[in-house]
Amino acid sequence: MGSSSYDVLRKQARTLENDIDLKLVAFSKIGAGSGGSSGIGNSNSSNSSADTSPLLGDHVFDSLSEEIEQILEKLSTLNESMSDLPATGAAAMHTLQRHREILHGYRQEFNKICANHTVRIEREELLRGSGLTTSGSPSISGLSRREMYMKETGHLSSASHLVNDQINIAIETRDNLHAQRQAFKRLQTRFNDISNRFPLISSLIQRINIKKRRDSLILGAVVALCVILLLIYAFN
Repeated sequence: MGSSSYDVLRKQARTLENDIDLKLVAFSKIGAGSGGSSGIGNSNSSNSSADTSPLLGDHVFDSLSEEIEQILEKLSTLNESMSDLPATGAAAMHTLQRHREILHGYRQEFNKICANHTVRIEREELLRGSGLTTSGSPSISGLSRREMYMKETGHLSSASHLVNDQINIAIETRDNLHAQRQAFKRLQTRFNDISNRFPLISSLIQRINIKKRRDSLILGAVVALCVILLLIYAFN
């Protein structure tokens, strides 16, 4: 009886997994904004509607999101029911673990698609700006998607020009610093030349001082001799 119940639950789980897999593919396309208007009207009206209303198909996204959440909950309940059954061997435990991993993977993929869709919605609203009527619906006179993308391209181009200007300023600063470095090198070379000449100048000054002292001694000796001779002549 337990094995029969396990097989029934397993078949139901496989059916739900296949259903979730198919719905996630469609859910991903709608979340990316590529399948929101499929099957509604002709191609011309769909293209014009996509240009004037970037968020077209959000109601389909929300309804499919709720449906997938309900199926995920059902699959989670089935996995819990299978785990509550008496263990029937290692193979059954491995199969149950595999179902849990598949459920976890589906939840991660579902959350990722929802997050990407939210980012896209916020980006579209940012590009759209505050063009809302008093009733809260998007303004008909607002920018179309193509115009918004062109505007964004203009902003990116302006930012690129600003970055190029900053790069040019940085290059000029580098060149100026390089020129200053060369000037400092030349000054350093001159200082080294002067410092190398200092020993010669110092030696010349030292010789001059020695000659001055010698001349002073000779002059003092001559003066002293003259004084002595005068004294001898005076006393005699």
